[in-house]
Amino acid sequence: MTTAVDPLVAADPTAPVIGRRRAGPLLAVLPPLLVGVAGLLLWEMVVKLGRVAPYVLPAPSAIGEQLWQNRAVVWRTGLASGENALVGLLLGAAVALLAAMVAAWVTFLGEVSIPVAAALNALPIIALAPILNNMFESTSSVPRRLVVAIVVFFPVFVNALRGLREVDPIHRDLMASYAARGWTVTRLVRLPAALPFVFTGLRQASSLAVIAAVVAEYFGGLQNGLGSRITSAAANTAYPRAWAFVVGACVLGLVFYLAALLLERLVMPWRRV
Repeated sequence: MTTAVDPLVAADPTAPVIGRRRAGPLLAVLPPLLVGVAGLLLWEMVVKLGRVAPYVLPAPSAIGEQLWQNRAVVWRTGLASGENALVGLLLGAAVALLAAMVAAWVTFLGEVSIPVAAALNALPIIALAPILNNMFESTSSVPRRLVVAIVVFFPVFVNALRGLREVDPIHRDLMASYAARGWTVTRLVRLPAALPFVFTGLRQASSLAVIAAVVAEYFGGLQNGLGSRITSAAANTAYPRAWAFVVGACVLGLVFYLAALLLERLVMPWRRV
């Protein structure tokens, strides 16, 4: 006995089907995990066979050994860099969201704000960080946090502005029929519609925040972050140790991204990324 199949479902295998089992967490994690392990094994073999000089690219085993030996330092410096990245991310995202709301309200500001934000985004960290370091005390973390805020401003601003502008005309007409204006329309219509765009920008900015915080540490100031440890180890030709701190920065960036993803799912549980 055969079971009839809906032709629409048969044509679209991604369509929801009653009774279809969703892939479990293990099936979702297993493919990238296997690819990562295979990549590490290939990396190890290439270095061990002498195809790449160890001082150019150390083997994963050497990096892992240094990571374990310096785990306390990696943890301590990771917390310092993570604090700067978090403060800068929150500051930059808040300013970007406020600026996007103002630009959405005022048409003229909306037209001129994109080129200004793009120019701000084009500022190189290697030029910005030394200037800010000279403006504050050498023991201050403010320059690094300002660098992070400037870097994360653009993706959050552009995505939030687009979301605030893309309002369903039916919702706009409905609010106009109730004589709702200003903040009421923004709170009830614009902001809920813009949430997916805001979180898209926030996910992009989360990884950029860690990169900016680490790179900003290359140019003086407090020597308590991952960036200063990377430059110090590389200057002493301790490349496996330098790569161990790079791994710490990668893990920190991944944590920030997953935190942004988790926050998005908590705020919008009906939307699956």
